[in-house]
Amino acid sequence: MKSLSILLAAILAAGNIAAQGTQASQLPEPDMTLKLYPLGQNSNTGIVENGIPITQGPGESNGLNGGERSMPSGWIFNIGDDARIDIYLPSEEQNPNGQMVVVIPGGGYSFVSAGNEGVQAAKWLTEHGIAACVVKYRLPNRHKQVPLTDVQNAFRYCRAHAGQWGVKQIGIMGFSAGGHLAAYASNFYADSITRPDFSILVYPVITLERGITHEGTRQLLVGEDEELIRKYSMENNVTENTPPTLLLLSADDTTVPPVSSLRYFEQLNRKHVKVQMCIFPSGGHGYGFTTPALGNDALGPHRDLFFNNVAHFLDQVRQ
Repeated sequence: MKSLSILLAAILAAGNIAAQGTQASQLPEPDMTLKLYPLGQNSNTGIVENGIPITQGPGESNGLNGGERSMPSGWIFNIGDDARIDIYLPSEEQNPNGQMVVVIPGGGYSFVSAGNEGVQAAKWLTEHGIAACVVKYRLPNRHKQVPLTDVQNAFRYCRAHAGQWGVKQIGIMGFSAGGHLAAYASNFYADSITRPDFSILVYPVITLERGITHEGTRQLLVGEDEELIRKYSMENNVTENTPPTLLLLSADDTTVPPVSSLRYFEQLNRKHVKVQMCIFPSGGHGYGFTTPALGNDALGPHRDLFFNNVAHFLDQVRQ
């Protein structure tokens, strides 16, 4: 019986490896990958091309050492010196439409979910003629400015090369804690270069209020400081200049309760920012862009509605 159990386990493991290989073969490779801080986060240098600074330096370090750790799922832990961006450009056959999305995977600010909320999103976007920049950002480790700095530098790089790529409009898409970071970037931008043209937030963490938020996200960004909790609850930062926003979430999400998005929707509406929201009856949390062909799709029968909402919003905001 023990031998049979071992054999069955080996068969299952082999099946899983084969499935992962099949899924990976369906995913695109980035056209380019660039470290945001080629000299590390203890330098004051960003990306320099032909002697010209394209992005800014890292500001403060997040204090994480020891190198990255990654999992087959695409989760990346302990990102520090190797913060980077993966650029995906649609081919001519995919009919580029002039849009680009800076993609911010989630992970509770403890890891970056670069699979279903990163490369899988890039796959869908490029297939629809939209360029993508997936940000593998530094984790905050309570250095709250650090992930925003990385996102803003991603925008600086993409804006600098937009003409070369035929890009006319650059927005942002974030998932879970990455949704918090995308909302953060949508309200705390430094200038017109770092301001997203639109914002797509998928089951986002918005509020950091105790008892409502995802506790791990709050702890790793601001800890227990009440003033910081209020300041970095994104519903408190909406202005009339917050970019047009699409909110996508599920009613049965117990990881990030829907009230978070509802608060943001209400404030966007009050400030007369164009906003749309779709709440799916089921799906829970973390489904990202996983289609049945790429793995288990928790969103199930609502997947087409998810894609239709994203496509319709992108059509509406296109300049």
